[in-house]
Amino acid sequence: MTVAAVVLAAGKGTRMKSDIPKVIHPICGRPMVSHVVNSLRKAGVGRIIVVIGPDSEQIKATLGSDVEYVVQREQLGTGHAVMQTQATLKNHSGSLLVIHGDTPLYRAETLRELVSFHERSGGIGTVLTVTVDNPSGYGRIIRDADGKLERIVEERDATPEDAVVSEINSGTYVFECEPLFAKLGQIKPENVQNEYYLTDVVPIIGQEYSRVQIFHHRDAEEALGINNRVQLAEAEKVMRNRIREHWMLAGVTMIDPANTYIDAEAELEQDVVLLPFTFIEGHTQISAGSVIGPFARLKDAKLGKNVVISQATVLDSILEAGCLVGPYSHIRPGCHLGEGAKVGGFCEIKNTIIGSGSKVPHLTYLGDTDVGDKVNIGAGTITCNYDGHNKYRTIIQNEAFIGSNCNLVAPIEIGTGAYVAAGSTITGDIPPGALGVARNRQRNIPDWTKHRGSKRRSSKEGS
Repeated sequence: MTVAAVVLAAGKGTRMKSDIPKVIHPICGRPMVSHVVNSLRKAGVGRIIVVIGPDSEQIKATLGSDVEYVVQREQLGTGHAVMQTQATLKNHSGSLLVIHGDTPLYRAETLRELVSFHERSGGIGTVLTVTVDNPSGYGRIIRDADGKLERIVEERDATPEDAVVSEINSGTYVFECEPLFAKLGQIKPENVQNEYYLTDVVPIIGQEYSRVQIFHHRDAEEALGINNRVQLAEAEKVMRNRIREHWMLAGVTMIDPANTYIDAEAELEQDVVLLPFTFIEGHTQISAGSVIGPFARLKDAKLGKNVVISQATVLDSILEAGCLVGPYSHIRPGCHLGEGAKVGGFCEIKNTIIGSGSKVPHLTYLGDTDVGDKVNIGAGTITCNYDGHNKYRTIIQNEAFIGSNCNLVAPIEIGTGAYVAAGSTITGDIPPGALGVARNRQRNIPDWTKHRGSKRRSSKEGS
């Protein structure tokens, strides 16, 4: 039987102090609501309905057409939010999982266990609970003398006796769809917030059908909800620890895990080594044997085997096997380094192809450039790609040699095997095998320092 899920994501998240909807604030490079949706999919949920507010285009842009949307035009509580999905779910007869969009730490295994527990119990509803050291801010689980669920009390409505209870409502439930919607209309906004609490349907269902079951989960960390930036940082820490543990168990070496940062979308192969203060962001892929860091940042980069990157930044670029980058270099978006290519210290490369075995050892800027195989680029070389209005490409063919401190003014082509003399400013093409020289001839002035010294003495005597 198909399981559906309702994700509550219409809250404004005012405590985040942000113009960005709370549920799309990122955790380890992925919006928190995307973590929730991914876990639901992995747990086997067939339909996902996301309840959003009237101004939620950013959430739609984040999740796309992979989910269904229902708009809650007035923020009247969690019960009211679930009511809005009734028409969408009118033909659904199976279990319905209800979860908040700001609870990104649930593992798919936990959600799968929750649904399985609910279906085995044969009940109408199941609430996931956890026990915490500090229950402040959460609804309390009040059990009867037999240990069964009696009611759920929101903190604002809790008596002093209720408030000391450490078992809390996680805000995650499984209901049978038809009984749930049959009873939601009976809840009243009789509370401090004047809202329709989803928790209020629990005793109503219990009285009409059977007791609502409790699924007590041992890992309270998973139920962490996010209401402010402090809790966002706490969730980020938990998620990063999980990611690091996953990759270390998969064969990745981290010299100092606490100072290594890996986003949720990254992919690493075994025998990758990550040195301290390395940031692996976005959809970065790193192949076996590569060594990254220290002090390196990769975002949306794709690395072949045995690539070495030290104290450098690589953004949205491809590095084939055996490339060497850094220290203190910046590979900007749109670059492709061929097998065994080298970009050394203090270089900046942008929208550039560097062929196999080519070297850009140090102090160089290459922008909008095509470099062939086995090319040597001397220190201080600059491709002048921008005239103030348009950008042009520089083409350097195989086995060319560019001397130090050269300016290559695009559009220009350096032919196969051609040489550019050090210190040249090249404004025209150089044919294959030719030497391009574009600098003034050196002139030496004999005894210049002696004459200069005499002039300085005369000047001082005159003063």
